[in-house]
Amino acid sequence: MTDDPDAHAQSHGEAHMTSADQPDLGEYKSSLPGFLGTIDMAIARIEAVALAGGVLLMAANTISNVLGRFVFQQSIFFSEELNRILIILITFAGISYAARHGRHIRMSAIYDEMPPHLRKALMVVIALVTAIFMFGLCYYAVGYIITQAGRGRVLPALQIPVWWIYLWVPVGFFMTGAQYLLTAIKNLLERDIYLSTHVLEGYDDDEVEV
Repeated sequence: MTDDPDAHAQSHGEAHMTSADQPDLGEYKSSLPGFLGTIDMAIARIEAVALAGGVLLMAANTISNVLGRFVFQQSIFFSEELNRILIILITFAGISYAARHGRHIRMSAIYDEMPPHLRKALMVVIALVTAIFMFGLCYYAVGYIITQAGRGRVLPALQIPVWWIYLWVPVGFFMTGAQYLLTAIKNLLERDIYLSTHVLEGYDDDEVEV
């Protein structure tokens, strides 16, 4: 009996598919059924707009401030505050994006030694527990924003309420929690083990398991 190398390579590639093999956000299509897929796609679009817009605005703001300082001898007075707002936006949109692509840090020494059925059960538990923590952080973030709103503080340069700049924090936590919840559902629906809704567990060929 001969071993077909092409079939073996294909099987190996499928078993070790990671986020590097996945389409980018512009081509992303949810693999979840019905309403769950709609939620997944909506979160993906919000992430795409927030991250792309935030990075582009930060670059434009920084470049404009540098040009103003060295060419016109006048800095943009609100540049620092605007960048602070954009950093918060990018950070908390980024945690949801990382969850979608299975890129959060994993400590998997014990997990990797388990048989597949135990790994799958543990992945569901990990995803559910993480989702609970993310929703909990979302709740506390909303409370923090309400507290800040009650204090009535404003930013010195932009003169907007301070609590406005933190609005993306609970949104980011909520989207991340939703991602992990959808990951748990994906693992319950599918036979394979998923790190996220569309990333199978495994390692890239150039990664080393430690």
